Amino acid sequence: MEQEQEKQNNLLDSTDCLEAVGVFRTWKNILFLIVLLCLLLLQGAFWLANMGCVRVDEQPAAVEPKSQAAMQEQAPPVVPEIEQAAQQAAAPNQPAEAVPAPEKTKRKISLRLGIKAKQLTGLVRALNFILVPAAVLYCLTILFSLKLSLLGRLGGINHITRAFFISLVLVVVLMPWQKLFTPVIFGVIYTPQELLKACRAGEHCKTPSAIFHYFRFTALWVAALLLLIGSQVRTHRWVQAVVRRLEVI
Repeated sequence: MEQEQEKQNNLLDSTDCLEAVGVFRTWKNILFLIVLLCLLLLQGAFWLANMGCVRVDEQPAAVEPKSQAAMQEQAPPVVPEIEQAAQQAAAPNQPAEAVPAPEKTKRKISLRLGIKAKQLTGLVRALNFILVPAAVLYCLTILFSLKLSLLGRLGGINHITRAFFISLVLVVVLMPWQKLFTPVIFGVIYTPQELLKACRAGEHCKTPSAIFHYFRFTALWVAALLLLIGSQVRTHRWVQAVVRRLEVI
């Protein structure tokens, strides 16, 4: 009788643990997709600003009215018609003034796409507002899964422990540390003003500055993406180990 009751208790505990694992796995996958989408959109915002596809509306400076006397002093002297004709006759084959060719800048792309700086600013702020809580909740979900594995003896401790520490490093990499420790350290998340300023300065920067520019906005983003994928792969292996162990029990 005692053995049968113990088996029933173990079966109930296993069923409860399996339901809890299913809940954590569902929320973990949802948060993973949210973080992944935010990271992809942030990288897309960077390339839009870096390629000059963002139109910055610049208002012309107000011109102060000048007095009539000052305007007369600055006006060029009027040449009589006879002197003008003599000058033209003296130099008939004088080449025309060269018209400067229009600069082929990246602003032409921005006119075609029609993306304004205000729109990009709103997008980056919304992504930052979603990305930070989603990454923290993703890390906490893995932490609770680790506690569940330890208390319920579900197995797969190696995978879930590695996943938790990888997700913890991911949260640290994402945080905008440049707001606290400028310019010692920085994170993946950036402000719209920081992005636009860096992309405008990066158009004419030299090789060392260009390397740092792309490391700041691209290489660090790639590292965060790899950390996110690595953590997700580890949690998937943990779920498989838990399911195998519960099937044995």
